[in-house]
Formats: sequence, C-alpha cells, structure tokens
Amino acid sequence: MAINQLTVFVENKQGALVQITEALAAVNVDIRALSIADTQEFGILRLIVNNNEAATAALNDLGYIIKNIDVVGVKIGDAPGKLSKALDVLDKSGINMEYLYAFLTRTEKHAYVVIRVADNEAAEAAFTAAGFHIITDADVAKL
Repeated sequence: MAINQLTVFVENKQGALVQITEALAAVNVDIRALSIADTQEFGILRLIVNNNEAATAALNDLGYIIKNIDVVGVKIGDAPGKLSKALDVLDKSGINMEYLYAFLTRTEKHAYVVIRVADNEAAEAAFTAAGFHIITDADVAKL
C-alpha cells in the first residue's frame, strides 16, 4: 500500500528547480508534496506527484537521475500532539524513520505525512493497528 516517491538528484544552481517544475507542468504532472535537502553542490528533491510515469519520463529526458522509492503515507489529525502520537507508533514498534515531510492537502482537520522507513509493511501494519489511515497512490490522485 506504500505510495511512490520520486527522488531526483539536482545540481545546486540557479534555475534548476524552475527547469524541473516547468518540465512537469508541460506534461500535466501535478506536484502533491515535495521536500528538498541540499549541499553546496547538489540537492535531493523528493516528490509525490499525480503521475509518476509521466514525471519520470519528462525528467529522464532532461538527463536527471531519478529513483522511485516506496514510502509510507499516513493521515494524522491536524492538532498539537498528533504527529508525536504517530511517531510514537513507529518507536514502540521498533521501526527507525529515515526522514519525513508533510503533505499539503485540501481537506480540513487532517495532515498527511510521508515517512521513509526500511520496512514499509511493518510501519503500515503498526499504523493501521494504532488506528491511523494509510495513504495510497489512489488517495494521492484524489488530492
């Protein structure tokens, strides 16, 4: 049930993100969530999009190195302490989190969080057992 994330390796230079976002727009790809981490020479752009195949093809055509990675998406209440409760589920289940970032959604009273762990199935099972809703690619397409 994991959702697919595109990880794009980007040279850290002016205009690089413009090129990527223009290429995605040209093939009607909508960005649902993103995160970027950078160093002086390159950045790692993580994207959740509505059409992975079109995005991958468009960025490959421009010469970008892309990895498709499955991540866990979890819906949490948008209130103080809700993220902590979700992270506690992973901690109590012995699941290490590599990184996370939040989703922008059009729904009220909920936030979507993307979490990278080594074992998606274990994390999803732990979240489901704790009463959290797991986000699927179909959910992403509806946003």
